[in-house]
Amino acid sequence: MRTALVIGTGLIGTSAAIALAGRGVTVHLRDHDPARARTAAALGGGTDEAPEGPVDLAIVAVPPAHVAATLAEAMTAGLARGYLDVASVKGGPKRELEALGLDLTSYIGTHPMSGKERSGPLAATADLFEGRPWVLTPTRDTDTEVLNLALELVALCRAVPVVMDADAHDRAVALVSHTPQLVSSMVAARLEEADESAVRLCGQGIRDVTRIAASDPRMWIEILSANPGPVADVLSGVAADLDETVRALRSLQSADEDKRRDGASGVEDVLRRGNAGRARVPGKHGAAPTVYETVAVLISDRPGELARIFADAGRAGVNIEDVRIEHATGQQAGLVQLMVEPSAAPVLGKALQERGWALRTG
Repeated sequence: MRTALVIGTGLIGTSAAIALAGRGVTVHLRDHDPARARTAAALGGGTDEAPEGPVDLAIVAVPPAHVAATLAEAMTAGLARGYLDVASVKGGPKRELEALGLDLTSYIGTHPMSGKERSGPLAATADLFEGRPWVLTPTRDTDTEVLNLALELVALCRAVPVVMDADAHDRAVALVSHTPQLVSSMVAARLEEADESAVRLCGQGIRDVTRIAASDPRMWIEILSANPGPVADVLSGVAADLDETVRALRSLQSADEDKRRDGASGVEDVLRRGNAGRARVPGKHGAAPTVYETVAVLISDRPGELARIFADAGRAGVNIEDVRIEHATGQQAGLVQLMVEPSAAPVLGKALQERGWALRTG
């Protein structure tokens, strides 16, 4: 791939443009808001000048409701040899294109499974897709050259290609992306009218659960409007679990020992099924989940403290697999949880203590 046209310079489009431009592809940028295209160009995503002729690949990065119309316009104008979109829903746009009677040999639907709570070109980064799945949904009509262009795009963005049927993809993202967004928002909504004294007790658990609730509602209305049925199906199952869990918790309030035992069993069931489901979530780089051990370090809220911890861990020859930070309420201090391989935990703990760090045990 030598040339590309990115239509839509939001988070995904601009991130792809920056990644491609950084690897030698001549990237042209287009957006309904020229200022956004200029911003993407200034960030290193290419040029907002129109290409002189057809490019190798046109990447349509617009909301799902506008994908089919944007693709139809680009294909009718002959802007590229191959066309793809990066919308988070795949079945609907494909059916819309088929209804328009377009030749779909030059088209493939795709979806990079990557994003942020923030949107727009200023949130874009060249490494947004690195190590993340990038779904491709070719049909029997998809030309081999177009599939190869899509695979080249995925490789240049350092993502991992995953081939799926379009409708199977939509059911999958309803489960692993769209429903979690709604559930996170529902939990966060409980905080809106909560007493300030309760909100001040927020710890890492509520921060983890509600992190994605900070996402742009307008963007999610567009996504959910394109995939309402599969999301409703998943939420129906969640609702059934909620009903059963509420019943079990009410039973735990009973003075009757049998009812309390039944209630405890119901709560334990959902918690154990949650354990089993969480264990299936892929680990680092998409590999099988790995159990890490945590080394908890007390840290002051001063510039350079995190960098010093990582440097000391590096000197000890320990690779930090993951990190979490809990900030102390009302204090300029916190707790850094360093996740490492179990065999490395004693080594790291000893090394950090020798360098003056205070560890929290238990």
